[in-house]
Amino acid sequence: MLNALTIDVEDYFQVSAFERCVKRNEWAAYPLRVEDNTRRILDMLDEFGVTATFFVLGWIAERTPRLIKEIQARRHEIACHGYGHQRVTQQTRQEFRDDIRKSKAVLEDLLGTAVIGYRAPSYSIARNSFWAFDELVEAGYLYDSSVFPISHDFYGIPDWPRYACNVLRKTDGDWDPETESPEIGGAEIGAAPRIFEIPITTLNICGKNIPIAGGGYFRFFPYVFTKWGLQRINSNENKSFVFYLHPWELDPEQPRMRGAGVKSTFRHYLNLHKTAQRFHHLLTDFRFTSLKQMYFADCSMRS
Repeated sequence: MLNALTIDVEDYFQVSAFERCVKRNEWAAYPLRVEDNTRRILDMLDEFGVTATFFVLGWIAERTPRLIKEIQARRHEIACHGYGHQRVTQQTRQEFRDDIRKSKAVLEDLLGTAVIGYRAPSYSIARNSFWAFDELVEAGYLYDSSVFPISHDFYGIPDWPRYACNVLRKTDGDWDPETESPEIGGAEIGAAPRIFEIPITTLNICGKNIPIAGGGYFRFFPYVFTKWGLQRINSNENKSFVFYLHPWELDPEQPRMRGAGVKSTFRHYLNLHKTAQRFHHLLTDFRFTSLKQMYFADCSMRS
């Protein structure tokens, strides 16, 4: 079964865990490591013949245009991760509108092709920010991959559907997921606006959603548990999963940031030295493609 592989292209100093100790106006003072780390991922994907979706920060794209064009040249999908890696819940609606349009324009001008997908920094579309769906549709995005159906101090909508579905607009800022979504988008003229939501995959055990498909959870859980859980999703549920990773997670030599707090520091640096080997195992044990190829390859709405 084909699953979706996604890479959130941001650097080590831009993560939400460090927003207390690293100001955005200071980012330029930090050495960029994202280019080498992303190319390391690209080389691993080439080794296995895998294509993926790279959600790229506009700030990164402006400073590493050759890297972004290289991702495109290696036949991967490029989607948007916003411009300044600010959580949706920390922005006004106007600020969010400006951010997603600026970053989309940066990427499209650089690539010469439409960018159809978006992922919010730290998966931060929450129930009190559903107006983000209005803004994404107005900005021309066809799909979003920002909802994480768990409880977390930074993000999460625990009762959200665990798998991809259309989200329909009821009124401004009020959207509902469709329980039955046989087709992607394609609403009839005059029908309610919609966007296709591809949530981060969770494993349901005894009615509780367990984050199993990437990031810090990939580094926290033993790989044998991750493999078991993802195989269970493929085999028992007959569903594809969405896996995510950050380039900095393959970089145990990255500079150590101070002042983030015990919990955030633990989350960020946990088992960085194990990520590359685990990722290699993952590429060996499962088959992957991009979100665009998985959901939009045969859709009339593809770019």
